[in-house]
Amino acid sequence: MAVFTEVAFEEASDLMRSLGLGELVELTGCPGGIENTNYFAVTQQGGIRQEHVLTLFERLGFEQLPFYLHLMKHLAQRGIPVPDPRPASNMGERFSHPASALLLQVRGKPAAVVNRLQGRSELSPGTAHVEQVGAMLARMHLAGRDYDRHQPNLRGLKWWNETVPVVLPHVHSTQADLLQSELAYQNHMAAGSAYAALPRGPVHADLFRDNVMFEGAAAQVRLSGFFDFYFAGVDTWLFDLAVCLNDWCIYLPTGESDDCRTRAFLRAYESVRPLERAERRLLPAMLRAGALRFWVSRLWDFHLPRAASLLQPHDPVHFERVLRQRVMHPVTLGA
Repeated sequence: MAVFTEVAFEEASDLMRSLGLGELVELTGCPGGIENTNYFAVTQQGGIRQEHVLTLFERLGFEQLPFYLHLMKHLAQRGIPVPDPRPASNMGERFSHPASALLLQVRGKPAAVVNRLQGRSELSPGTAHVEQVGAMLARMHLAGRDYDRHQPNLRGLKWWNETVPVVLPHVHSTQADLLQSELAYQNHMAAGSAYAALPRGPVHADLFRDNVMFEGAAAQVRLSGFFDFYFAGVDTWLFDLAVCLNDWCIYLPTGESDDCRTRAFLRAYESVRPLERAERRLLPAMLRAGALRFWVSRLWDFHLPRAASLLQPHDPVHFERVLRQRVMHPVTLGA
């Protein structure tokens, strides 16, 4: 778990009262995550306990966050099960911020409070899990078509071009060769007309197994929510799909594709939004792009870490394996 900024119980209690959420009874640092400070907060009001998540943003600034918070509000209002940000009202200057009614400030840092989703993450997903994620991902893409704010994917191609030179001194020569060759390939693909024509809109861009919640068991399992939208941005829907396939539909020890789960995920996605011909053709390139993005970010976090309480960066070698598998064994779809 990561807690970069310590928040005192008393300060969090004042915040919850200011938001009209009642009296704070529990405050606990959240497990998981390497980008932000997260706390689980339990309040009580009128004898009813409510669970929330308090997030302090460590890298994102006040100018960027309204995009994410309003996107979650937009999706929640359209029936997508996502955390719904609590708006600030009549809070004075201590916690509210003029950039947005959904944006708070705590300890001088941008912050937000959302409802805590129920359920648990499934780290060993089966067909039933990937089918529900695939269908909901397509619903989310369609629900975001009329979202009126725009912000690029901040961990997209521009960031890769800036960050690869920074991490190269920390890797072996064979890894450096792969990073540079794949970056050149992705720059070439992004310059093409087929890529420019891909449908796009708001994407989650980080929808891994630990960012989805399920309730129930076996045949009764039900997806209860997507969360952690703080890597979201406007990008191709195909990139978002590729990021999911690279996590939900692989064998973790080797990075190899699981054909059964891959087919189930794609079939469920296309039951809601059929892929266009160009998307089917460019899926292998986007799977490589998704693997490169997370290999680069994990190298960055691993070799250039920030101080944080209980911070454990992810192993970058995992996505090196995934990228090598995507290059050697591309997943292809018929036209």
